Amino acid sequence: MTHDHDLVLRPTPAQTEAALNPPDGRNGGDLVVETLAALGATTVFGLPGQHALGMFDALRRSDLRYIGLRVENNAGFAADAYGRITGEAAPLLLSTGPGALTSLAALQEAAAASAPVLAISSQVPTAGLGGGRHGYLHELPDQAASFRGVVKSVHTVRTQSQIPSAIEAAWKSALTAPHGPVWVEIPQDVLLASTAIPVVTGGDAFPEELPPRPELTAVAAHLLSQASRPAIIAGGGVVRADASGKLRQLAERLKAPVVTTPGGKGAFPWNHPLSLQSWIEDRHTTDFLEDADVLLVVGSGLGELSSNYHTFKPRGRMIQIEADLGKLESNHPALGIHADARLALQALLETVPPREDATAADRVREVLAKVADRIAAQDLTLEQDVLASVRRALPADSPSFWDMTILAYWAWSAFDAKGPNHLHSAQGAGGLGYAFPAALGAAAADPTRPVLAVSGDGGALYSIAELATARQYGLDVTWLIVDDGGYGILREYMTDAFGEATATELTRPDYVALAESFGVPGVRTSPEHLEQDLAKALRTPGPSVVVLPAVLRMFAPTHLDRAAD
Repeated sequence: MTHDHDLVLRPTPAQTEAALNPPDGRNGGDLVVETLAALGATTVFGLPGQHALGMFDALRRSDLRYIGLRVENNAGFAADAYGRITGEAAPLLLSTGPGALTSLAALQEAAAASAPVLAISSQVPTAGLGGGRHGYLHELPDQAASFRGVVKSVHTVRTQSQIPSAIEAAWKSALTAPHGPVWVEIPQDVLLASTAIPVVTGGDAFPEELPPRPELTAVAAHLLSQASRPAIIAGGGVVRADASGKLRQLAERLKAPVVTTPGGKGAFPWNHPLSLQSWIEDRHTTDFLEDADVLLVVGSGLGELSSNYHTFKPRGRMIQIEADLGKLESNHPALGIHADARLALQALLETVPPREDATAADRVREVLAKVADRIAAQDLTLEQDVLASVRRALPADSPSFWDMTILAYWAWSAFDAKGPNHLHSAQGAGGLGYAFPAALGAAAADPTRPVLAVSGDGGALYSIAELATARQYGLDVTWLIVDDGGYGILREYMTDAFGEATATELTRPDYVALAESFGVPGVRTSPEHLEQDLAKALRTPGPSVVVLPAVLRMFAPTHLDRAAD
């Protein structure tokens, strides 16, 4: 009897000849880029360094497209966005020590947001591995230790024959639900040494699936079919699993209102009769969700930003579908289903019968009206007008990337993403400087549509050097910088907490003149002209900068009174 796993593909005579006579002039770096190409990669991001030169030299002998950024952390953000937009593992090539460590904040964001980033770093020569102190440039006692608490998996290569399999294992790890960043490191001497290993021509690029346990979906289906007031919270896992269509089918079958978390923006149609939109940071919304007798949470761990700062206390039964095992029941007791959102929702669709509820849409409208009244009572017309201008100027199918800035916090709750995988922010790890380099990665992933980046002036200074990258590669990104002369949200937090702010005011450059010095067109706008100026910049191919001098305010929080109880 022959089993499938006993079958071995036999090489053709031509493949055998090529394997026996590999081309001259190859080194360990060629094995890296050949493996990436064999796995399906087409674009790599990074920054060269002394120990990594073997990889970068090999790029010129490959068909891979290289996008070089000016700071390793920004290269990581670009790879993060490329992974989010394409759903593919995004290769990130780095050098040893300072270069590697500078990428840590970006890899933390990729981990928090489940973005598939394949970081490949050089290492000191093999003799320096294992904690010995040889005094090599960039030497760390254990470089991989700096990344183990951040990435999904770490793979240290010691010989050239390990390179293809290590990268393939890392690739699968990055793309197995939940997606995330992975780390491969290869010593300098392994990368530089000539190789007689045959050209890498194949690889298994298919990650393992994560289906739900059938006994759990059976219980979940029973609970949902018996519910009188079901509701759904949709997180980023729905977007990453490409499960928005199945979510809509299930919500309509159950007549269940749906709210999306900041990471789940666009997972459910904004103006659908069952859409509570994204106002999860609002007491009216969380009160409504607490009243659900069965609450289905899909692709969210209900962390701080997705639970109205941990003041959300559901009273009914909760079902939680989550690909990240560590997030199951991490904040609330639930029927925990460890699964990819798409597969779990499909299992429920095959079992849950239709449910009638003529009041669901009316109850949703009532909640949204209360939210609108609460915001309207706070004299925040400027903020709402600015956000509305951005929405009107941005094409419906264009992605947007938002830094940690007041306008982004508004967008988490009040911005219609117009579809899944269209709005991305740094709300996973919460670091500054994400928006512009991430938008560059998205533009590299899909050059057919303009991309918007939104930053405050404080966050913009983290990534201003990437104007050179945008210009060098002609990437179609419009960068909106809201200039309020400091760290606006921290200024507001400190003033509220202490009566005055400290260390939040910034001397800033003339951003328009600075952009033009890079050869990037810039314009200074006003709230009244923002829509027109932003739309024009988005229509014009290539990079551009739009500067909006404005001091924006946040809407009043609703969690503080509940937190004090």
